[in-house]
Amino acid sequence: MPRGTTGAALRRRWNPLDARLRRVRRRGATSRIAVTTTRPKPFTLHVADSALDDLQQRLQRVRWPDEPPHGAAWEFGTDLSYLQELVAYWQDRFDWRAQEARLNDFPQYTAPVQGIELHFLHVPGVGPEPLPLLLSHGWPGSVWEFHKVIPMLTDPARYGGDPADAFTVVAPSLPGYTLSFRPGQQRFGVPAIAAAFVELMRDVLGYARFAAQGGDWGSFISAYLGLTAPQHVVGIHINLLPIRREPPPAASSEDPEVVAYRAELDHWLREETGYSAIQGTKPQTLAYALTDSPVGLAGWIVEKFRTWSDCGGGLEPCFSKDDLLTNIMLYWATGAIGSSFWPYYSRQHEGWPLPSDRRVEVPTAYQAFPNDILHPPRQLAERAFNIQRWTVSPSGGHFAALEEPSRLVEDIRAFFRPLR
Repeated sequence: MPRGTTGAALRRRWNPLDARLRRVRRRGATSRIAVTTTRPKPFTLHVADSALDDLQQRLQRVRWPDEPPHGAAWEFGTDLSYLQELVAYWQDRFDWRAQEARLNDFPQYTAPVQGIELHFLHVPGVGPEPLPLLLSHGWPGSVWEFHKVIPMLTDPARYGGDPADAFTVVAPSLPGYTLSFRPGQQRFGVPAIAAAFVELMRDVLGYARFAAQGGDWGSFISAYLGLTAPQHVVGIHINLLPIRREPPPAASSEDPEVVAYRAELDHWLREETGYSAIQGTKPQTLAYALTDSPVGLAGWIVEKFRTWSDCGGGLEPCFSKDDLLTNIMLYWATGAIGSSFWPYYSRQHEGWPLPSDRRVEVPTAYQAFPNDILHPPRQLAERAFNIQRWTVSPSGGHFAALEEPSRLVEDIRAFFRPLR
């Protein structure tokens, strides 16, 4: 966060909006603000000391596996030497209370939505008329992914931008993920998450129209919102194209971009979908191991941050140990890893969330990062989306908000500027 922007200062920004919502309740809906019926409750994250003590004991008792005596580092999964280094840092140098305080610098709330207590950040913009922007993360991420971009999106003038580009950011923890999870609660696939987010934006926060952005599952959610709630969504910006993982039609097989995509997709399906298969078929079995072992949880998560990022074969050119462990801690402290698998199970058993016979007609921007998991050609994307902006970035990967925050923010601003 920028210097001088304290948690108290950010929370004070809520007050004018809160007063505005009260005025709206008295007067009725406007083009931007809808009548609201539910008041969010302020939330402060605090993990109990006893839970942190238990974590330390588990880290001290870790039982390490061996590695195959051949092959390159990371070839068969998470590298043993790196994970040992990360766990040693977790034990001796990682300051959870400091990271907890950084997250608490953002105004946080919970609200009853779709039968659960939904957690979200709500950071008012600093500008003449900030556009509400719903940020949706994915797996194995969390709202921590957005801690670099939120200040730039909400207060562009502070970073040399135009105040007219300001957004009011709403960043929920996905239902079933980290701070939006309680043991025994119902599970959510993409359609149910999208319904929860419409309720949050329209009925809880009073935004009749809003922008949506996301990667990973966030791209699916944003696309589903654009498809099913176009009256509320001014446009969507996505950094993953949620089109079906099927080979392109044979009629386009000689196009060089299609040929390259076919090879990329073939490699992805053969070598990179094991996690998805088990999370989509036997999520409960995996949940026992990852809920009981913090090292197992870390190994499962950091491998994806390494494989899907543009870090040149390492991790820390893109992600600090503090960032990696803060994200892991949000899953560990809440016990939410098992429920976070549910969108995979839902997709496996209920079908692809976006129907093949309908096109997302709201204005759509796609920002491609070179080391993201897949790069479908524009000709395929335009069959499913009303593509109005197509940006190919020179660097970055799947976790764009952490890897390339400035590039991501610049593209979001440029796309939504004429849609305000």
